[in-house]
Amino acid sequence: MKIDFAASKDFALQLDSNDKLASFRDLFLIHDPNLIYLDGNSLGALPKSAQAKAREIVDEQWGRDLIRGWNKGWWEAPQRVGDKIGTLIGAGAGQVIVNDTVSLNLFKLATSALTLQPNRKRIITDTFNFPSDLYILQGIKKLLSLGGRVDGGFRYATNATQPPPSYRDHEIIRIGASDNDVTPNIAELESAINEDTALITLSHVVFKSGYIYDMRRITELAHAKGALVLWDLSHSAGSVPIELDQCNADFAIGCTYKYLNGGPGAPAFLYVNKKIQSKLSSPIWGWWGQKNPFDFGLDYEPADGVQRFLVGTQAMISLLTMEAGLEPTLQAGMPALREKSIVMTDYAIYLTENVLAQYGFTLGSPRDSKQRGSHISIRHEDGYRINRALIEEMSVIPDFRAPDNLRLGFAPLYISFADVWEGFDRIKRVMEEKKYEKYPKQKLLVT
Repeated sequence: MKIDFAASKDFALQLDSNDKLASFRDLFLIHDPNLIYLDGNSLGALPKSAQAKAREIVDEQWGRDLIRGWNKGWWEAPQRVGDKIGTLIGAGAGQVIVNDTVSLNLFKLATSALTLQPNRKRIITDTFNFPSDLYILQGIKKLLSLGGRVDGGFRYATNATQPPPSYRDHEIIRIGASDNDVTPNIAELESAINEDTALITLSHVVFKSGYIYDMRRITELAHAKGALVLWDLSHSAGSVPIELDQCNADFAIGCTYKYLNGGPGAPAFLYVNKKIQSKLSSPIWGWWGQKNPFDFGLDYEPADGVQRFLVGTQAMISLLTMEAGLEPTLQAGMPALREKSIVMTDYAIYLTENVLAQYGFTLGSPRDSKQRGSHISIRHEDGYRINRALIEEMSVIPDFRAPDNLRLGFAPLYISFADVWEGFDRIKRVMEEKKYEKYPKQKLLVT
């Protein structure tokens, strides 16, 4: 449905009056009603359910139950919470597990994927991927070239003088940008997939521009050439509908502290399609991934299913707090969240082009909502200084990504359309009054 937007607060309030998710804002802790928080794509707000659960975990489960808590739901939590996340990303039970960090899970799954087809040497990613993902791939390539192997188990041969032929020649292909510098070059990606491709790993929603890959199409193209695909869902889980099983995805990873509102440093998750779980071996063996962990046997035997990708004792306070934080998202449901997200980002693009363009802002995200997640980038040569002025003087929190991207995240559970209007109006005031000029171009540690 096409909406005739207007650049006015009254129009934004009219949108709010028809918002089916408006009441969900009350489920979150809002300390400062004047603050416009547009950074839920980096760190979600605090659900009151998570706040209450954290107190209960510390005071009662840990404080009262002590070690007995492990027999009251702690041990099963990684799989239980994983199945809940699975309902949000289109994954059936027994395929998603919560554990570790996104980077560690990428290492485990990417290394395992390369093990399945050791004679294939091509790894495909893109320049839009989150840098940490690229670093992990580079580290895997170097590790294998030094003689590290994954042969049912993992052996790192530090004294190897001649790397195994099957691993020596891995190459990482990075797909570049299309002409608009907002979307990847899909034609280049498609032509790069060949019979020598072992793994394709991409961010489902790109962290700067918000571009959404066509998961089904890329996965089908990969499978047609015998390659596997690993999707990073960090910017899409909880913000856009995902159908991992329907797309026949192989692997996925993602974080829980953005749109899933799990809290800073909350455990990540990984997905492995049931069809290939039994063929895989994790490169990191730990007692939580052992088949019978409390037998304390001296030789490793992997657990059945996705549990084999667990390693050590889980961060239980954080994990259980995150589980409670999922409640608003599960209650709202992805269709309603996506519907509101599209209208919010459409409105933000309208305001960019009708209010901010006169100050030198350009859109750094796709206009087509089918190709866009729940954040947009607006670009300006003084983007970093504008970001500082908004945070320190205008009670607006976006974030900045080099070289010139001011990212605005729209979390439908707790952001109103009036917030969108007010945020853009305050950006306009920063530009009119040149508030940003007092701030240096030198960046703070966290931007």
